[in-house]
Amino acid sequence: MKIMGKTVIAAALLITLISAGAWAQSAYPNRHVTILLGYPAGTPNDTVARVVAAKLSDRIGQPVIVENKPGAATSLAAAAVLKAAPDGYTLYLSGIANTINPSVNKMTFDFIKDFAPITMVDEVPVVLVVPASGPSTLKELIAQAKQNPGKVSFGSSGAGTATHLFGELFARETGTKLTHVPYRGSSQAVVDLLASRIQVMFSPAGTALPHIKAGKLKALATSAKHRLEALPDVPTFGEAGIQKLDFSLWVGLSAPAGTPAPVVAYLNKEVGAVLALPDVKAKLLPQLIYPTPSTSEAFGAFVRQDTERWAEVVKAAGIKANN
Repeated sequence: MKIMGKTVIAAALLITLISAGAWAQSAYPNRHVTILLGYPAGTPNDTVARVVAAKLSDRIGQPVIVENKPGAATSLAAAAVLKAAPDGYTLYLSGIANTINPSVNKMTFDFIKDFAPITMVDEVPVVLVVPASGPSTLKELIAQAKQNPGKVSFGSSGAGTATHLFGELFARETGTKLTHVPYRGSSQAVVDLLASRIQVMFSPAGTALPHIKAGKLKALATSAKHRLEALPDVPTFGEAGIQKLDFSLWVGLSAPAGTPAPVVAYLNKEVGAVLALPDVKAKLLPQLIYPTPSTSEAFGAFVRQDTERWAEVVKAAGIKANN
């Protein structure tokens, strides 16, 4: 029995040494890495992906390619990533759409179970904006909405999108009834807001900033935890007494479930180092895109909590899922 025990131990040790040698010979990464995202070129998320990819390539010594695959509320890109081997060479730029989609769309995958969280990448605060001729304070807007139930309309980038749910959550927390006007993307919604054809919009802060600075839109509140340096006179929802409107348009980096833990840890470390670079911050912060690297565990916990949060909002608002 002793001889057999020693034999088993020796065999296990040999397997370990062989595995370690194989890992050393094929150390990750030894070829290019691809990051897929479900947004078109030129969008804020595309900008983030390309800034991170360029610097990550420098750090890991391999090309990092960004591939745009928009469609189906980012699900086309996610599904494409899941078809790739879980080896760290095909990554997914995930975002808030992935925690909203399960409640509003029929899904072919489970984002929580089928993806391995690597790190949070950034957060973009949201601003509540109205036309230049609209209310001057959040208090005035809420009073107007309460006096005219259903007559204050808010635009979004589409039914079941983040900007739609932000409006529903705002209405619930303020005891108002707003009318939702969905658009195919946010650009036409902004046009109609500027023309006062709709009265409210929940916009990414960086997108609305030029219009605010030009005096064409008024910012009444932001979803940030603290006042934004670019909009120092605009209070947060928390300061205005509304505590549950701390949402943001977040972006993260994910990989197919089953990606080796050492690869996930390596990417977490390297992406975190990229997001801390002064020149990366210099490119993102002026657009009000805030780098927020995290541990993979913290990112995974956030994804679960965010999924539950939006499921509850969808249910409370009576939004029907799209089949």
